[in-house]
Amino acid sequence: MTEIPPDYPGILERKGDANVPNHEESTSLSNYMITQLDTIEPVPCPCGFARRAFGGDAVASLHLVEISVDSKAHYHKKLTEMYLVLEGNGHIELDGKLFPVKPMTAILIKPGCRHRAIGKLRIVNVPVPAFDATDEWFDDEDAADSGSV
Repeated sequence: MTEIPPDYPGILERKGDANVPNHEESTSLSNYMITQLDTIEPVPCPCGFARRAFGGDAVASLHLVEISVDSKAHYHKKLTEMYLVLEGNGHIELDGKLFPVKPMTAILIKPGCRHRAIGKLRIVNVPVPAFDATDEWFDDEDAADSGSV
């Protein structure tokens, strides 16, 4: 494995002999992005808390998500999501049906599928195209928007 030069602009800390990028590194001249997920501040999401990398105009984004016990069913009109369960045992609810999940369970969620994870889980979520906060929908909001609750 080639060692990253110590003066590389994406390297802000060194761990032992390994260079570790600790932020998203990208320039208009580069055709790559590098991030260190555990240094990204988690933000609330319908499923719990997410550390989101590679947003904006990227083809996809990547989220490390800590699922909370009170995750809320939601859907996306444009996004497809891929989940990979890393830790924990629980269930995924897809269009009202429950399926058991455990580490290394992979799930593809197409646009329009109401979904939520249930249980104390840690997952990787890959939204395609890149995550867009305006594409998170909840059935109770749709009812409010149409005048019925």
